[in-house]
Amino acid sequence: MNSFLKLRWALLLMCIAPVLMPGKAGAQQNLQFSQYAFNMLAVNPAYAGYKEDLFANAIYRKQWVDFPGGPQTGGVSIDGALNASRDNRVGLGFQAMYDKLGPQDATSIYGMYSYRIPLNEDGDKRFCIGVGAGVTQYGIDGNALKYIDDNDAAIPMGRASTWIPDARFGVYYYTSKFYAGASVMDLFSLYTDPTRYYWRGYQYKTIRKTQHLYVNVGAMFDLSEQVKFKPSILWKEDFKGPSNVDLTAMFLIADRLWAGASYRTGVKIWSKPALASNLEQLDACSAIVMFNITNQLRLGYSYDLMINKMASFQSGSHEISLGFLFPGKKPRVISPRYF
Repeated sequence: MNSFLKLRWALLLMCIAPVLMPGKAGAQQNLQFSQYAFNMLAVNPAYAGYKEDLFANAIYRKQWVDFPGGPQTGGVSIDGALNASRDNRVGLGFQAMYDKLGPQDATSIYGMYSYRIPLNEDGDKRFCIGVGAGVTQYGIDGNALKYIDDNDAAIPMGRASTWIPDARFGVYYYTSKFYAGASVMDLFSLYTDPTRYYWRGYQYKTIRKTQHLYVNVGAMFDLSEQVKFKPSILWKEDFKGPSNVDLTAMFLIADRLWAGASYRTGVKIWSKPALASNLEQLDACSAIVMFNITNQLRLGYSYDLMINKMASFQSGSHEISLGFLFPGKKPRVISPRYF
C-alpha cells in the first residue's frame, strides 16, 4: 500500500496483524460457537434431518465484550427429513449466517442435502453423507478504517463487498447413544479467483477464508434415572493457523435441564512453519445451560471466560440460542434425539 493503514481500534489491529504480514499464515478460523453440540448443522451438512421432524434454530454470539471491534455472529437454520423419501433417507437443511469482525463482515446462505443410510430396522442407527452449497458476501467498511494520507486509494469509499460461491461436505454416523462426524468447509476457497478480493487495485487477503476440517465425537451415558452425561470433542483445523480442540461435558437433568462446561485450547498436532513457536495454547472456558421449556421449545445460554493473555482486555463472550421442533402429523422418532 502507498500509505500506512491502521484500524480505529488499535487493539484489534494487534490481533489481526500476523495475518497481514508477508510470509505469515493468512488463515482465519471459521465461525465459532460454544453451543455447537446443539447446533451441529453449522459444522456438518450431513447432520441435516437428524431429528427427522422439522427443527429450527436461531443463535447469536457476542464475543470479547468491551473489546473494540470484537466479533459478533448471528444465524438461523432449519432442517428435517423429507417425508417422501424412503425410510426418511433424505435430509434437507438451510442456514443463513452473519459474522462481523471490526471493519470486515461476511453474510452466507447455504442449502444442504444429506443421504441417511439406515443401519438397523428402527432407523436410529445411520450413516449419513451430506453436501452443502451456497454463497458468501465478504465486505469491508471503509468508514471503520482510519488513514493518515487524505484520499488513500487503498481504503474503500464506504462499504465494498463481493460475492463468493462455496461448498461443504461431511459424513455423520449416529446411534441412539453415540455419534461421530467429519466435515470439510469452504471447499472452493483455494480455487476462487483471487481477483475477487481486489478493490481499486488493492488486495484484502485478511477476509479470504481457507479450507476448514471439523472432526467431532460424542456419547450419552445414563448415570441414574434422572441424570444423563454427554461428553463431546470437537477438533477444528484450518491447516495454517493453530489447531483448536473443544472439550465439552454436559449433564441432562430430568430430561429438562442441560448444564455443563466446555474447555477450548490449542493443540500441536503437527509442525506448521508459518506459526510462531511461542504461541499460547490456552483459549477459553465456557459455562453452558440449555432448558427444554417444552418438548418442542428449548432455550440455551453460554458464557465464555478467556484464560489467555486477552483476559484483561475484554469481559468474556455471551451466546444465546433458541430452538423449536415442529412435530409432524404422526410421530416418526422412536428413540430420543440427544445430539
